[in-house]
Amino acid sequence: MSKYNNKKVELDGHVFDSKAEADYYKGLKVRQAAGEIINFEIQPSFVLQPAFKKGEKAFQKITYKADFMVYLPNGEVEVIDIKGMVTETFGVKRKLFEYKYQHLQLILLKHVQKYGGFITLDEYNKLKREEKKQKQAK
Repeated sequence: MSKYNNKKVELDGHVFDSKAEADYYKGLKVRQAAGEIINFEIQPSFVLQPAFKKGEKAFQKITYKADFMVYLPNGEVEVIDIKGMVTETFGVKRKLFEYKYQHLQLILLKHVQKYGGFITLDEYNKLKREEKKQKQAK
């Protein structure tokens, strides 16, 4: 089990943190075979802040490991992270990533069967707010 009660899934020699990540990987393989994407990487790592020393104290680097990096035919690169929930730590890492890697597009996805599969986290939050408003209006 991972830290959020997700079962690790092994597929094609890769270990994914959740079934949702493994499912997204399967979709990427289909998209690549169809020519919709050029290539993709699994769990790319990004240095957000390098290691450094201050006096005698050494500080470790801060890294962010995404779930996938997808190379599109138009030259764009998408960094994909499948999220069940967003932690405070991720919120800080996201800001650091967005600042340092402005040429990359970070896309947060959530797998929600009710909405037909993978949707962006922003879209999910918007739909949940709308549902809440509708319930309160009744």
